[in-house]
Amino acid sequence: MSARPAILVTGADLAPQALELLADFEIIYAGKTPDEAALIALCRQYQPVALLVRYGRITRAVIEACTRLSVISKHGAGIDTIDGVAARERGIAVKAAVGANAAAVAEHAVALILAAAKSIVPLDARMRAGHWDKATHKSLELNGKTLGLIGFGAIGRRTAAICRAMGMHILVHDPFITTAPEGVSLASLDDVFSRADVLSLHCPLTADNRHLINASTLARMKDGALLINTARGGLIDDEALIAALASGKLRGAGLDSFQTEPLAGAHHWRDIPNVVLSPHIGGVTADAYIAMGVGAATNILDVLAQQKAGSAVA
Repeated sequence: MSARPAILVTGADLAPQALELLADFEIIYAGKTPDEAALIALCRQYQPVALLVRYGRITRAVIEACTRLSVISKHGAGIDTIDGVAARERGIAVKAAVGANAAAVAEHAVALILAAAKSIVPLDARMRAGHWDKATHKSLELNGKTLGLIGFGAIGRRTAAICRAMGMHILVHDPFITTAPEGVSLASLDDVFSRADVLSLHCPLTADNRHLINASTLARMKDGALLINTARGGLIDDEALIAALASGKLRGAGLDSFQTEPLAGAHHWRDIPNVVLSPHIGGVTADAYIAMGVGAATNILDVLAQQKAGSAVA
């Protein structure tokens, strides 16, 4: 074991800018697809002072394998893959790189909105098959339509700004905010479901909102609405959404996150024609990679510095 304190990265790489900030630490990489057993073994071997989480789940067993752990820092905004209860019981800080990938994810959300509204994927496939559907196809015009946002953090705010520039009306539900920018209206969850032409999810996944999108809430949505998810797959009851897409209740959907990732084999989304899929890649850009790495590294350094200062005072 190195004389330097270790940081375990649950991934295979980290931006050079982040590594520069962490130059005083030994960096251990767990690989691209670390499972629980591998993480436990590495934690026991290196006893890291910090976990920098890119992939995989940080379970209670992983946390309990660590004796020196002070902070778990997410390379991104969502911390639902970390057992926060187990961390709190041990006095371990859990931090997210809030806002680091906001621009990237917001742009991807808008890309999915446009792809679903304009039928980009099926029209491309039809043209490649020799068809010319100008006389028969009508896309959805977004100007004047209502965008409903559930969650209004950094990503939701950027999505709202882009869509407002396209002439959309913006309706937001977020229980943690009391004021909104000009041109954005706060509303109840029921109002957002019933009034949105496009519903886009930007909230964290919690025990309380799992399967927020279900048969009941889908029934309250407008006929022909679009659903976009760049947040967490667990927010959606897949079977209920598939039924709404098949029946025509929803015009389409755009999904960048899923309940089980990666999708494998004959997954149930493969044959749904009116859904646009992407492999949880909304926040994966060169710029966001750097920003998330730097944000995660900075969070680690801040927590360790605070602990050192507290120990000095004590």
